[in-house]
Amino acid sequence: MSTIILPTTDRFHTPKTRIAKGQALREKCPRSAHAGWKPAADRPNPLALLMAENAGREKTLLPTKFDRMKISPFSFYRGAAPLMAADLAATPTTGITVQICGDAHVKNLGAYSAPDGRLVFDINDFDETIVGPWEWDVKRMAVSIILAGRDAKDKMSDCREAVHEFVESYREAMWEFSEMKAIDILRHEVLSTEGKKNGLVQVVLKKAERVSPDKNLEKLTEALTDGWRKFHADPPIAPVTTEIKDAVLKALIDYRGTLGVSRRLTLDCYTAADVAFKIVGTGSVGTLDYIVLLFGNGPDDPLFIQVKQAVPSCYTKYLPDAPTYQHQGQRVAEGQYCIQTVTDPFVGWTTMDGKHFLVRQLADHKASIDPTELGGDALVEYSVICGRMLAKAHARTGDAALIAGYCGESDKLDDPMVDFACAYADQTLKDFDAFSKTSNDDLMKMVG
Repeated sequence: MSTIILPTTDRFHTPKTRIAKGQALREKCPRSAHAGWKPAADRPNPLALLMAENAGREKTLLPTKFDRMKISPFSFYRGAAPLMAADLAATPTTGITVQICGDAHVKNLGAYSAPDGRLVFDINDFDETIVGPWEWDVKRMAVSIILAGRDAKDKMSDCREAVHEFVESYREAMWEFSEMKAIDILRHEVLSTEGKKNGLVQVVLKKAERVSPDKNLEKLTEALTDGWRKFHADPPIAPVTTEIKDAVLKALIDYRGTLGVSRRLTLDCYTAADVAFKIVGTGSVGTLDYIVLLFGNGPDDPLFIQVKQAVPSCYTKYLPDAPTYQHQGQRVAEGQYCIQTVTDPFVGWTTMDGKHFLVRQLADHKASIDPTELGGDALVEYSVICGRMLAKAHARTGDAALIAGYCGESDKLDDPMVDFACAYADQTLKDFDAFSKTSNDDLMKMVG
């Protein structure tokens, strides 16, 4: 499946020409058109739309999902990507497409282990990834900054400033990328040492240092009498039947073929010891998620693999011209490779009982920010990193010169995006209020 976003002939135009082309798009979609948010008269009932998205999921798990979404407006927002996808589809766009994360929010950036063992920081959630308008990622991230700031008890003026800094950071980074060689963009990492105030990235990296395979062995498993270990049976982990265990291990045989030769060689050094079920995330709750414990060179060499069900992106119905995938696990895996500078070496996909699955390492030095840590200056600091990170992802998969030309070098895009973020955050508060006041039993009736 090709992931080329633009016709290759466009690449033969100079950056100056493509910047001018981006500037011309302001006639079609003025930057001021992104300001504000007002629900359409025919906006679907938000609860009905969200419940419809849960059809086909494991119904016994849905109350857990609802409880997690009822914790706070930000928690609700994390599980309400399908609702925002419908709302974004009604907003103006430039027509410039990139490989979007699809669920861009402050908690979906974080640290993880690179193939060479380094800890790196990047976007790290791709369940909703698809080729779509760059503006949708920017708007979803901007709203998350407002909601995270409110969770951290920041003043509204500080939240607005943080979004302004986020959009400015995105614009400025895109201008930098518009002048870089293509190969340098593909190699570029947003490092923890950039700038003067990246303390929060260091906080996340330090968290990630503690999430090692050895620590996961202690946290997720229990010792057996023969010196080996198996998964414990404490929530959110649950045992599986022998039939399911056999099906998961059989699916890993097909998964092996989606890896490169060197990765297959590494995987072959490990032997599966146990399989369990694990409830993960917020929006993902209700999908099937299995974890596999493997050992390499003895009981002190564990490897944890996650086999996570992949369903179509919630944006699919609104983007009929986006490249289509016959396998949703492949869509997520390839989207991750497109967006991240360095990627988990065990990312691949498989099929089990007709369902699609993404396969990857489970929590290998993976960590993210807690929204409550974004109080005061921390919110602005982190928003700047979010801007650079999102710009890097979009520059890798789209035309940085085209986007830079549209965005411009002034703040004529920043203020409208701030207005949108504030207005849609208010809408989210209303939707959260309606959701939190609805009993789980009534929500289940809406699922059908």
